[in-house]
Amino acid sequence: MIAKYLSEVPAAIAPAMANHLWQSTLFAALAAILTLALKKNQARIRHGLWLAASLKFLVPFSLLISLGSRLASPRFSLIGRHKLFSVVEGFSQPFTFVVVVPVNHATNAASLLGLLPSSIAAVWLCGFVALLVLWSVRWRRVVAAVHRSTPMDQGREVVALRHLEKIGGVRRPMALLLSRNSALEPGIFGIFRPVLLWPAKISEHLQDSHLSAILAHEVAHVRRRDNLAAALHMTVEAMFWFHPMVWWLGARLVEERELACDEEVLQLGNPPSIYAESILKTCKFCVESPLACVSGVTGAELKKRIVRIMTPASAKQLSPGRKLLLASVGLAAVAGPVLFGLWRIPPVSAQSPRASNPQPATVDLAALALDAPIPRSSKNAAAQQIYHVGGDVSAPQLIFAPNPEFSEEAKREKYQGACVISTIVDAEGNPQRVQVVRHLGKGLDEKAVEAVQQYKFEPAMRNGEPVAVEVNIEVNFKLY
Repeated sequence: MIAKYLSEVPAAIAPAMANHLWQSTLFAALAAILTLALKKNQARIRHGLWLAASLKFLVPFSLLISLGSRLASPRFSLIGRHKLFSVVEGFSQPFTFVVVVPVNHATNAASLLGLLPSSIAAVWLCGFVALLVLWSVRWRRVVAAVHRSTPMDQGREVVALRHLEKIGGVRRPMALLLSRNSALEPGIFGIFRPVLLWPAKISEHLQDSHLSAILAHEVAHVRRRDNLAAALHMTVEAMFWFHPMVWWLGARLVEERELACDEEVLQLGNPPSIYAESILKTCKFCVESPLACVSGVTGAELKKRIVRIMTPASAKQLSPGRKLLLASVGLAAVAGPVLFGLWRIPPVSAQSPRASNPQPATVDLAALALDAPIPRSSKNAAAQQIYHVGGDVSAPQLIFAPNPEFSEEAKREKYQGACVISTIVDAEGNPQRVQVVRHLGKGLDEKAVEAVQQYKFEPAMRNGEPVAVEVNIEVNFKLY
């Protein structure tokens, strides 16, 4: 069943995924530049930037653009903006995955390329499942430790914890569980109802000041909802395990998370020497937490943290200029694609010139290079090469385009949007091999294909001779 499903994975997913990865990587690089500019500010700000860069992998810009298109009021227009739209679209989606195939190997290459999407999907699925299994094993270890733990209702640990929760503004008191597993460090387990796992014999090695400092660190994790942030990034790691940037982001998140908690502990008035000593004593007694979404006290690079704690320099508050910078970047990242979706006007509309008086229509033709000949109905088709527009190859000109009809389902739901059709405009100006490369659904894809199959072009020219070119045409269905 899985093999059958993987074999049906469309090749059109590859360009969309490549564009999404490219955009997310660029967004993460921008976050890295901002964190460098804010390295003297509070660690919680840098942690927020790294978390935003991580979550960007779950939110494609194309989704925000589509949201903007859905929010646009129904209207019909072909006024200008075509050139700018093409530039922005080309920048945001630079990958088209064109493959050049020698003529005499076209058949073998086509069969191999047909296996490529399912092969890639199978490799991704293996990595995804392997990570889930690994994390499940570690998660079961922590769950088992929680089940073997006994609640603590009294003692100096409970008194200190309740006092720190009150200071930190934690509304729901945490359960303090005494763990018999001394290998686990003190840590917060759980996301929505967190509990504090406390090794049974660690209190014997800690004075009251050390105990208070460690508990303050754990309360800071709860107040900041660090386990939720870690779980979200683990989702990103599972889905994009193949991307090195994702794992690098995870290391930065842990580093800034611990530094942010360290800053909060010191702001409560704990002496740096006492706090650093409490971390070292915990490291001596325990080992690191076995799961990324269990927030402990010994995480991140220990040497760097101790140096930061012992040489505290008060983290600067954000200046008005830097607040404006962060607000502008955040607004541009979210609102920019949505506004672009509201603003853009697709170059091909549902209204076409009359058949009795054909006139050129505005069409967005993105030509793609492909040297392998494709069978078509024109004469001497086997000898034709498919070119791309540019250089000495002119673009084909649309001279007749019948109205694409709305499907009954789309009419009932007042559904509108645009789909992208790929076709070969042969040397006689006829569309060949018409297929959908960006789907719209609700029966409109089929209607778009039916309309494009009836298009008539003035063929592309090369050195004065008509040639075949491959183009993408965006067909827009608008209510007006």
